[in-house]
Amino acid sequence: MKQYYEAYEDRYQTIHALGHAWSSDRPTPIVAETLARYGVPKTAPILELGCGEGRDAIPLLREGRKLLATDLSPEAVAWCQRQAPAYAERFRVLDCLGGELPARFEFVFAVAVLHMLTEDEDRARFFGFIRAHLAEDGIALVCTMGDGQREFRSDPAKAFDPAERDHPAGPVTVAATSCRIVSFRTLERELSESGLTLLEKGLTPSPPDFDCLMYAVVKKTGF
Repeated sequence: MKQYYEAYEDRYQTIHALGHAWSSDRPTPIVAETLARYGVPKTAPILELGCGEGRDAIPLLREGRKLLATDLSPEAVAWCQRQAPAYAERFRVLDCLGGELPARFEFVFAVAVLHMLTEDEDRARFFGFIRAHLAEDGIALVCTMGDGQREFRSDPAKAFDPAERDHPAGPVTVAATSCRIVSFRTLERELSESGLTLLEKGLTPSPPDFDCLMYAVVKKTGF
């Protein structure tokens, strides 16, 4: 039985069958800014959770970053491998809520993944995966939809329902998917309960895909 958070696989299949990408190919600025601000060296192992169509992963790979880019969606991973065949082995299907990797990473990041997890236990597993896969001195960047104040939760039972969405190519009917937006207060509580210490937080734009994203930079508590 499919989990509600797998609905993006259906969305990707629908839009790719029409010959389009779902998202733009413009990297999320806060990713490069965080790498620079915390001095993450190019030789450091990096993990991306929810790489989607490679918006952030492909530019990082092309600049020589030691990146493993993962996504729950086989369709998204296959898309990335077609777009960047020279780095095909750097893309992998992974469910971070139930999977595990043998490696630890100096930098872990996830853009627009957390807000798709509506259930408390799934969000806790997401943060637990990050903590378990961070090197002792590693940091993680989590970006999620929201303005830091508003809270909203969609019905996960409706994640696979057809819904009309705007797309640069025109209106398209795709899987509705899921969404949970939380305040900074809730996010900080979730991080603390998961054994992660907040280093910084804020709001950041990432046009044209997101007018506003909340972001948090964290490390493992106790390190």
